Formats: sequence, C-alpha cells, structure tokens
Amino acid sequence: MRIVDSQIHLWSSGKPNGVHRQVSSFTAEEALKEMETAGVDAAVIHPPGWDPNAGAVAVDAARRYPQKFAVLGRFPLDKPESRNLIDGWKKQPGMLGLRFTFLEPHQKSWMTDGTMDWLWPAAERAGLPVGLAAADQLATIGQVAERHPRLRLIIDHMAAVGGAKDEAAFVKLPGLLALARHPNVAVKASAAPGTSSEPYPYRNIQGHVRQIFDAFGPKRTFWGTDLTRMPCSYRQCVTLFTEELPWLSGADREQVMGEALCDWIGWKR
Repeated sequence: MRIVDSQIHLWSSGKPNGVHRQVSSFTAEEALKEMETAGVDAAVIHPPGWDPNAGAVAVDAARRYPQKFAVLGRFPLDKPESRNLIDGWKKQPGMLGLRFTFLEPHQKSWMTDGTMDWLWPAAERAGLPVGLAAADQLATIGQVAERHPRLRLIIDHMAAVGGAKDEAAFVKLPGLLALARHPNVAVKASAAPGTSSEPYPYRNIQGHVRQIFDAFGPKRTFWGTDLTRMPCSYRQCVTLFTEELPWLSGADREQVMGEALCDWIGWKR
C-alpha cells in the first residue's frame, strides 16, 4: 500500500507558531528520514506562513525528490500581481495546486469581502485544486463549490477547531458533513491525534472520523498529519488509520492512505 501524507511543512527560517516544533528549520532530508521510519512513501508540502522563503524551500524539495514530495503552494491573495501567477503555477517543480490559511486578523474576511472572488474561476480554469484552512467559512465554501463545479476544493484537518480537544474540536462537524453533497469538495482527515486529549489510539475521536468517511467516501477522504505538531510518533499517526479503525480496510484503506489524494490533486508518481 502506498502511503501519502496530505500535509507536512518544511521551512528554513522564521519562528514557527506555538503548536509546531520550535526549531529554526525542518529540511527535506529530515522529513524523509522520519517518513522512512514511519513507512510513509510521499508527502504534500504546504509552505508555512512563518518562513517567507518556504515556497522556494518546498519547490526545491520537490525538484530534488520528485517521487517523494509535491506542493500545494500559496501567494498573497490581496496583491493584484498574484493574478498573473495562476496560468504558469504548475510549471514550478512539483507544484500541483494551492492552499490558503486565514490566521491573521486582516485575512479572516477574505472569503466573504470579495478579496478571493477572482481566485475561484481562475483556479477552476487552470485546473488547480485549492486547499482551505477555513473551518469558519464552511457555508461559503459550499457556495463556491456550487458556483464552480469543476474546481476541486480540499478542507483542512476535518474542519477541527484549532487548539480544541475532544467534542469541542468537532463543533463544526455538521457544517463539514453538509459539504459532502458537493462532489468537488474533499476533506483531509489530517492532524487527528491533535484533536484528542486521550492517549493513542484516541478512541474518543474515532467516531468523528467515521462520520466523515461515511459522508465523503474513500475517494474524498485523505489521511495526513501536519507532522511537526503531532503529539505522537509519525508511525502512530499511520497506524491509527491502518490498524485501529476496523471499518477501514482493503481498497477503501488504500484510497484514504494516499491513492485518493494523488488522484484528486493530479500527482502521477
């Protein structure tokens, strides 16, 4: 079974936000070493906002290790010059799409105040999947999905509430499940260990994962980690899904653990 992590970060400078490892850099080679130990075959890099050079770091990793890394990159959504990047975006080594977060106060209204209106048709036309860390904007994402049926969208981390645990982490779950009716919306079942206050195998959140899987199915549910902020070993992040979920097996497990993600973003390894 090929295992592909739907989200990791690499960086070369900057101060990571408090939930991530407080190290000055995390290199491709360090990630590859951990991937080998955990039995992870490949990973999709999401350049983090704390390193202004993170995009170049990600592209360089994908250039040097094309079978191991792909990239969902980012650019400033509020800069007019960013609109000129769309058509040539995939010409960068390993670059397969886009992913955006809205962590800064001035970014939180971008999905509703018109700042991003240009992006959806442009990404749809260019065949760029778009990942979104936007648990507070699930209804808006549904509207975007309906208006742009050929635009492939990915919801981060099961729409879990950042920093919350157990039931409090999944208060957005009804809104997420409602998005399953849109065939162009997928969800990353990533960072699951961080949503539980219990020890491995985090039985109190497994039911939520099952609800997501039942709603979105194996071809729109993507395993992943956000490795550098996980409270357990990388191997346990894997075995939580491959060994501890009795309802996930066979071809469905192969899809969730990597095949579906590669199909969704067009990664032909």
